[in-house]
Amino acid sequence: MPALSPEPYILWLTGAGVLIALVAWLPLALKRLPLSLPIICLAIGAAVFSLPAVSLQPMPLAYPEIAERLTEFVVIIALMGAGLKLDRIFSWRRWSVTWRLLAITMPLSIGAIAVIGGWGLGLGWVAALLLGACLAPTDPVLAADVQVGPPKSGEEDEVRFGLTSEAGLNDGLAFPFVNLALALGIAAQAGEPWARDWILHSVLWEIGAGVGCGWLIGKLFGWLTFHVPAETRLAKTGDGLIAIAATFVSYGVTEIIHCYGFLAVFVTALTLRRSHRDHEFHHEMHAITEQVERIAMMVVLILLGGAIVDGLLKPLRLQDWLAAMAIIFVVRPVSGMIALIGMKAHLSEKLTLAFFGIRGVGSFYYVAYALNHLEFPQGERLWAIVGLVALISILLHGLTVTPIMRSLDRLHGRDPDMSDKPVRRRAA
Repeated sequence: MPALSPEPYILWLTGAGVLIALVAWLPLALKRLPLSLPIICLAIGAAVFSLPAVSLQPMPLAYPEIAERLTEFVVIIALMGAGLKLDRIFSWRRWSVTWRLLAITMPLSIGAIAVIGGWGLGLGWVAALLLGACLAPTDPVLAADVQVGPPKSGEEDEVRFGLTSEAGLNDGLAFPFVNLALALGIAAQAGEPWARDWILHSVLWEIGAGVGCGWLIGKLFGWLTFHVPAETRLAKTGDGLIAIAATFVSYGVTEIIHCYGFLAVFVTALTLRRSHRDHEFHHEMHAITEQVERIAMMVVLILLGGAIVDGLLKPLRLQDWLAAMAIIFVVRPVSGMIALIGMKAHLSEKLTLAFFGIRGVGSFYYVAYALNHLEFPQGERLWAIVGLVALISILLHGLTVTPIMRSLDRLHGRDPDMSDKPVRRRAA
């Protein structure tokens, strides 16, 4: 007689099939709706993990190693995808909006969030600095709707380019501040000097060598893919998995020599794209990274939805809610607008760049990494604050991204429903 309840393996297999189907179908279904894929994933996770039959509680502190590695995987795949789809040639002048967001917005955000954490929330200053470093970077994973389109699609206005390039670089450049918090925490416990090692290793060596290593691996994969003799070049395979291989090699080699792998992966992607900018094979590489990223992202967000219903936000206090609102509605918009002072752009473009500082999977990785390397007495509260900021960001930006970006397209004379055909502007 067959068992009345299915085996867990069968349930997981069925769930995986449903998830993959949603990966393919939901972006089309949500294209014109004021909803986003991350919101749907959160809702699915909350519903699934609320079922009495589901006993698993996906709390990040209960599975610290899995939380770190899963979020790390999603971020590096997203960084490869972001670099591959940037059409704009790298230069200091052409990337001026990126440098403004990195050099001004991110440090201001880190400082402001650290002040909020230290004075407003009563966190220790080391924990407050860590909170700032975790929440200042924009997320390359959840920002797909505000990023540029696939390679050579023409969907690369200044706003989309700025948000894509910022998300690609600031995850790596936030790491020195995470390491600074760890260095200060270790120094407070052991009484050891920290400044020299942090400056020479965590800043100069890890950033410089990370960029260099990423460039070398990108050049190697570019040569193997496009420039070796025609019979053996990797582009002949037509298999976009080459991009996944480049991601893993770049991240792995860079981490082996103790440098910033996030930074290296994005530089590898830019270098690989530059090696033959107009080749059609970039579409295959981008397509596979996008599919893998979307599946992994959905898994993380479904687990986040489950963690929320299982009590991730329970340690929060009233001031934590107020701080989260301030981080989303004040810190990022104000620091973004300060960075864009003097930039030649329409006010609506500047407001969009400043507003869409999406927080999410990258922040989860940083807090998981830090708590796995140093014990913080308020670890549960830190996770709760980061989770709350990400939740607010997902809901707010997910509900507003479609109307705002469609309005921006019309401002530039593009029909958002037919992006390759211009629309006629109305006379004022």
